[in-house]
Amino acid sequence: QVQLVESGGGLVQPGGSLRLSCVASGGIFSIYATGWYRQAPGKQRELVATISSRGSTNYADSVKGRFTISRDNAKNTVYLQMNSLKPEDTAVYHCNREPWNDYIAGQGTQVTVSS
Repeated sequence: QVQLVESGGGLVQPGGSLRLSCVASGGIFSIYATGWYRQAPGKQRELVATISSRGSTNYADSVKGRFTISRDNAKNTVYLQMNSLKPEDTAVYHCNREPWNDYIAGQGTQVTVSS
């Protein structure tokens, strides 16, 4: 069974950058489309970026031009580079397959954008 571990979150000022990582173990992750999701308190989970097994990417309008998703299949790792962060980007960020699979969901990593 695939296990996902997200890291790289933290506290950052508006306009700052963070790079999130998602390492998959216990299975072959690269053959699946992967997404970065986020969930803020009191809000529904939102899909912010996806990357296909071939490397095609898509972004939510709210992050387009600021976030970049990428993957290193040799390392079974997916990244999310986040630039020009805004307070509304504050959330717990998770990676998962696209569509979401409850059975492999990790703990996520907290991103807080605040001055």
